[in-house]
Amino acid sequence: MAFFSVIIPLYNKENFIENTIKSVLNQTFQDFEIIVVNDGSTDKSEEKLLQFKDLRIRYFSKENEGVSIARNFGIEKAQSDFITFLDADDYWYPNFLKVMQEAMILFPEQKVFSGAIEIETSKKTFPAQYSIQKTSGFELVNYFTASLKETVICTSCAVFDKNIFKEIGVFDPKIKSGQDTDLWVRIGLIYPVVFSWKILARYVYDENSLSKNNNILNSKMDFSKFSEPEKTNPDLKLFLDLNRFSLAIKSKLASNKVLFDYYYDGIDLKKIGAKKSFLLQLSPRFLQLLIQIKLKMANIGIGLSVFK
Repeated sequence: MAFFSVIIPLYNKENFIENTIKSVLNQTFQDFEIIVVNDGSTDKSEEKLLQFKDLRIRYFSKENEGVSIARNFGIEKAQSDFITFLDADDYWYPNFLKVMQEAMILFPEQKVFSGAIEIETSKKTFPAQYSIQKTSGFELVNYFTASLKETVICTSCAVFDKNIFKEIGVFDPKIKSGQDTDLWVRIGLIYPVVFSWKILARYVYDENSLSKNNNILNSKMDFSKFSEPEKTNPDLKLFLDLNRFSLAIKSKLASNKVLFDYYYDGIDLKKIGAKKSFLLQLSPRFLQLLIQIKLKMANIGIGLSVFK
């Protein structure tokens, strides 16, 4: 049995999948299986994938049902005790799995491990910024306080004990965008995260990706499932309010007053700060102008979101 199961959901990534697979095969730690779940691709993704003849690659093809179901399918097929995910347009640096194994040795009682990432935009590549003070090579952190800037659990740069998914559950297929955050919140309520400061993966930022699509606002995170724990967990409350803030802004831009009011009413305005409270009062036209400015800044590494 392999030490790691690497799950790669694949949907129309013909221009990326070769580099992604190579980044796994080039790991310095070689004890792994790769589970590729082709989620109904209509381009040449399958053709590019099947060029690889490594016996550690297990390939599954299914009808398109979304990334959550594809990842959950991979979890079911995984034969290892430790599961890691890699999106088909991201890639790892050669020491990712080795550093994760080292973290497991140093923190044998822990079940969630992650590493720093760098972010590639159309103009520049730069390291992500985290809301953590660096004290050593590895930090044992609270997910919510450590993720107020960039999440410390990037889907393509984390490892999980397989038993977590039996206890917490898997990705929620009803959520079309933010399904990873929903799962990290459920995990963060129970488990701390062992975080490595080494940059171990590259995330390819796409300003036109699904998560930026206003048409799926109605299928974003369901905050109601966390209504009870956030009453007594201020770290969770602030983390969720920052997400509500982001979605309130997107709802206003989409002229969806019902959703805007829903997200806005759940925010503790005193805790998110005066700047964000001010942004919530702006007109959609002015917000759109600010977003265009921020997108240009993001391309040169100055913040990735107008919402944080």
